[in-house]
Amino acid sequence: MEIILKEDIIGLGYKNEIVNVKSGYGRNYLIPTGKGVIASESAKKILAENMKQQATKLAALKADAEKRAEQLKDVVVTVAAKVAATGHLYGSVGPAKVAEELAKQGIEIDRKIITMREARKVGEFEATVHFHKDVEVKVPVKVVAENQPEPKAAEEAPKAEEAPKAEAPAEEAKAEEQAPAAE
Repeated sequence: MEIILKEDIIGLGYKNEIVNVKSGYGRNYLIPTGKGVIASESAKKILAENMKQQATKLAALKADAEKRAEQLKDVVVTVAAKVAATGHLYGSVGPAKVAEELAKQGIEIDRKIITMREARKVGEFEATVHFHKDVEVKVPVKVVAENQPEPKAAEEAPKAEEAPKAEAPAEEAKAEEQAPAAE
């Protein structure tokens, strides 16, 4: 079923775009909520005429989106989160948290235009900000542990455990050497 979208829907398409969707999705969701209309011949003609009239407006919107994208050019988002001893986060870091961290840096972006896989571990991830259908910016997201000193202590603990294990075989070898001498 062909549908003309009346607004941007992340993962499906952008406003005034003709997309193919399953019939049930179109009939039961897109059309009743006003997010799309059936792409009949007359609707396509109306869309083409409207696009001609809105060409200058669309160029201005794209230029505005490019300016906003320029703000994010060299931005790296660092999110501090509570981490369990296993390295997993308590909860997850998603688009809402990324939008919140960008707001702290003075860049206001709606969380609805940010897409990313939710981060459930410490590491580096990537969020995509969809400003316009032709303007998308990838923002690196670093998830770090809120309690940095504790992981360092955890790294030192295994090294301390390895040292006694290394001394233990040496002590066993000395005990074996002394045992034959006693015989």
